[in-house]
Amino acid sequence: MSADSIILTGFVASLLAGLATVVGALPILSIGRPTEAQQNLMLGFAAGVMLAASFFSLIIPGIEQAEAQGASRATASAMVVVAILIGGACLAQLNAIIPPLDRLGLGPEAIADARFRRVWLFVAAITLHNFPEGLAVGVSFGGGDVGAGMATALGIGLQNMPEGLAVAGSLASLGYSRSASIGAALASGLVEPVAGLFGAAVVSIALPLLPWGLGFAAGAMIWVVASEIIPDTHSRVNGRKATAGLMVGLVAMLFLDTTLG
Repeated sequence: MSADSIILTGFVASLLAGLATVVGALPILSIGRPTEAQQNLMLGFAAGVMLAASFFSLIIPGIEQAEAQGASRATASAMVVVAILIGGACLAQLNAIIPPLDRLGLGPEAIADARFRRVWLFVAAITLHNFPEGLAVGVSFGGGDVGAGMATALGIGLQNMPEGLAVAGSLASLGYSRSASIGAALASGLVEPVAGLFGAAVVSIALPLLPWGLGFAAGAMIWVVASEIIPDTHSRVNGRKATAGLMVGLVAMLFLDTTLG
């Protein structure tokens, strides 16, 4: 297979993996305006998906990638730890400087801005985490092993389905329309083919970036869950619904990551 064909195949595979977010978001079509209890359930599910993805899709693969590039276990772990802390710090800074969301056209005037901000930070973290995953697909193809690339794309695509549901569900919990919620899930997944194209075309540059990108995305997601999503869901009624949702989201993502990883 020629170099151009490998790059095109990597792009298409990462595109299909990214589009799986829409497939996962489709159940939102059958849900009307969620009740308070359903909102907490969906946000809890989203938090569980993010926690599991942070460790099993990002941190552990990041350490393994660094080791595969020649780093010792201690050096690889330290590298990813630093990236996690940087990712969390960057999201905290973003939260501090982002303007009121109605000024950005993300919500109506007089919205409950703090809550909207939390959910949009969550969507940003999910989108950010899709970039290094798309990079991993592209690098797999760029290395010349089409079989490994296909397996990586399939695994990431299946993992993207609960993430797409988490994005759409979290936005639906704020009252966004079903089409807008699913559209946001689609947009969050479309960063993967961009990253996949880069990874397949410039594997020599992309490969060293993978451990850092994976750790950075994990830190961003963990910060959003710990600092914003969990406190928000437990500050309102039906906190048990959020906990139940978190447990379901966590074990569903854990199962997919460990069986497909």
